[in-house]
Amino acid sequence: MTDEKKSCLRGSGLTKIFGLGQKKTVAVDHVDFNFYAGEIISIVGESGSGKTTLAKMLLGLISTTEGEIYFEGKLRDISTQKKKREYWKGIQAIFQDPYSSYNIFNKIDTVLLDCIKMRGGGRLPHAKKIEMISEACSFVNLKFEELTNKYPFELSGGQMQRLMIARIFLLKPKVLLADEPTSMIDACSRATILDMLMALRKETGMTLIFITHDIGLAYFVSDSVYIMEHGKLIESGTADEVILHPKKAYTKRLINDVPKIHEEWDLSTVKVSSIWNEA
Repeated sequence: MTDEKKSCLRGSGLTKIFGLGQKKTVAVDHVDFNFYAGEIISIVGESGSGKTTLAKMLLGLISTTEGEIYFEGKLRDISTQKKKREYWKGIQAIFQDPYSSYNIFNKIDTVLLDCIKMRGGGRLPHAKKIEMISEACSFVNLKFEELTNKYPFELSGGQMQRLMIARIFLLKPKVLLADEPTSMIDACSRATILDMLMALRKETGMTLIFITHDIGLAYFVSDSVYIMEHGKLIESGTADEVILHPKKAYTKRLINDVPKIHEEWDLSTVKVSSIWNEA
């Protein structure tokens, strides 16, 4: 008897239109997908492809123009603030810019204590809460005693991203959306953050969705890859199917744009004149 994959997050005809009339922009255009529990998924596309808009729709941060979202097999209902908070217990995000992810008036202690409260641990003894926070910080190689009474903006970008992962460690959502989580930090910190996300996924069994322009990252980490162009999901499959055997010209161009150290770089798609004009 084979194990049947369980649907975690599903979209049907999802569409987002900004503006009206001639000025309208179709950011997400009737996309369908089915993400399974425990999978690592990458949604890959260039800037402006609609991938971040799709992520915000999945999180309930912006409304859908058309279509439906199903969470764990049930039609999502976020019609009230209470229902939205309940939904957010199951789905969380790490964003590209760690500096815009925090309320500047809240100290780190408050940020982490709120996570425990959100998971129903508000009445736990204070000592137990501090123990849980210290464990979460230790998981991402931070020391809570060095963070207490500080504000997030007093940390480096890498430390702030690690603090975001400590939040996720406490919240333990079923789905984590990671929107370009390593694009604003140095290469060494990037590898560390990816390792931590993978360790967190292994520990909790959560579904991990990367929103990225980096097709190399997608191939390295993903079970499934979705390619997005002009608001549409144009190609999907396993990482090997999509990246080793691409069908669409757009996917092939994304792959060809990745420089390969052992090959001569193909600059035929680069408009040299536009580079000089911008210089």
